[in-house]
Amino acid sequence: MSTGKDLALSHIAVMVGDQQAALEFYRDVIGLEVRADVPLGPMRWVTVGPAGQPGLEFLLETPDMVPDPVQREEAQRRLAAGAHGTLIFTTESADATFARLQDAGVRVTQEPADQPYGVRDCGFADPWGNFLRFSQPLG
Repeated sequence: MSTGKDLALSHIAVMVGDQQAALEFYRDVIGLEVRADVPLGPMRWVTVGPAGQPGLEFLLETPDMVPDPVQREEAQRRLAAGAHGTLIFTTESADATFARLQDAGVRVTQEPADQPYGVRDCGFADPWGNFLRFSQPLG
């Protein structure tokens, strides 16, 4: 019987409206590695992840991948409203990451700022409204 101590996080789903556009955004703009791009019936199983964390993958999920019809409709409503998840990354320089992503035209949600909880961070949103935060430890 598992006590939960053997569990490890491997995948996180990020709701997007277009897998190809999301793949290009997360790979070419954010800088994540493509982990999988496999046909899945009429859909695709597309995952990306940070180079330094080979065991962690973000599934670029579209509402039509949600098997339950009620939940699929809810995912479509959330996607249309732009209310989705948050991904928080660490980086060596929040300021350099901010400049790179701002120059790439990514929508800024917060300029770099020192936070009382010990990080300097900044925020962006992907084209579907998911929040992306990039933080650097202070000190």
